[in-house]
Amino acid sequence: MNIKVIIPAFNEEQSIGKVISDIPRIVSEIILVDNNSTDTTSEVARKAGATVLLEKQKGYGYACLKGMEYISHFDSAHRPDIIVFLDGDYSDYPEELTNIVAPIIQEDIDFVVGARVMELRENGSMTMPQIFGNWLATSLMKLFFNSTFTDLGPFRAIKYNKLLALDMEDKTYGWTVEMQLKALKRNYSYREIPVPYRNRIGVSKVSGTVKGAIFAGGKILGWIFKYSVKK
Repeated sequence: MNIKVIIPAFNEEQSIGKVISDIPRIVSEIILVDNNSTDTTSEVARKAGATVLLEKQKGYGYACLKGMEYISHFDSAHRPDIIVFLDGDYSDYPEELTNIVAPIIQEDIDFVVGARVMELRENGSMTMPQIFGNWLATSLMKLFFNSTFTDLGPFRAIKYNKLLALDMEDKTYGWTVEMQLKALKRNYSYREIPVPYRNRIGVSKVSGTVKGAIFAGGKILGWIFKYSVKK
């Protein structure tokens, strides 16, 4: 299968080379979307073999949409079967990609999320606001949509045609939960795969600041309540 990876990144020069080098060779292309970094993220990624795009408008969703726009220009024979989203901070283990895509390849599952389960998390790798936010969001998803999701983990894989059908629109921190909510609404088959998680390299732009944590939490809850009342 043709598998492409999209990595949104902002000021990840210390980690991005490690991320790219650890991605399994089954991937046809690694697409690094530089979200207007002020360091050498792009240069490091390019030297490591990634296709580098620039998205000046800051926002996780903006970066992901930029990667999707790039892929949309491929002709039908060269478009991917699977898209994998992966962060550029080296908190996830890129070599786990083979496990993330396995249910799609072997069982025809539509969507897979890497779940950062407690027993596989390095101490301190997730902040208390992150842990609480994940619990609250997934609990509400279970309540409103009978979901079995336990995490909003950014390491995820989805069939390309299914991703296009979701018509993704969030430009910032609501990207991950929007994808999960829309997948639930469309009755996509999905699976969570437990993945190890470690302390990131550098400081988080979301959970590392009070403003970022509050804004992200508000976006996530906004999407959940929007879809809880949407017909």
